Amino acid sequence: MAHSVVDTGSKQFRCLIADDSAFARRNIATVLEKLGGNVVGEASNGLEALALFDALHPDLVLLDITMPRLDGVETLRKIIEQDKKARVIMVSSIGHKEMVWKAICIGAKSFVTKPYDPDYAGMIIREVVDQKGGE
Repeated sequence: MAHSVVDTGSKQFRCLIADDSAFARRNIATVLEKLGGNVVGEASNGLEALALFDALHPDLVLLDITMPRLDGVETLRKIIEQDKKARVIMVSSIGHKEMVWKAICIGAKSFVTKPYDPDYAGMIIREVVDQKGGE
């Protein structure tokens, strides 16, 4: 049987969601909360995400690739400059493979695609949250 998003075996964690779509933020927040995640901040562009990351120091960031003011890859680059062990999962549509690869090379821990499959997204989130020392 596949991993179920309702499995809350993981520890509690604090999460920042950065996506210019309120609908997408709501959808992934539902997945996070079922995994024991506490959404501590939401950003609709890259500059907001950076400010919230600096203020909140979340355990996990879900970061959309395409956002206004500062795209996800540049936002990730600045987050990693602040905290090399930051746990960031990139969020993209299927057509952004090259940008996702660039983000992984910069330091993103994984990625999920939109629209979300709740069970698959939950599995990826659990794996990243459970990594020791952010590595």
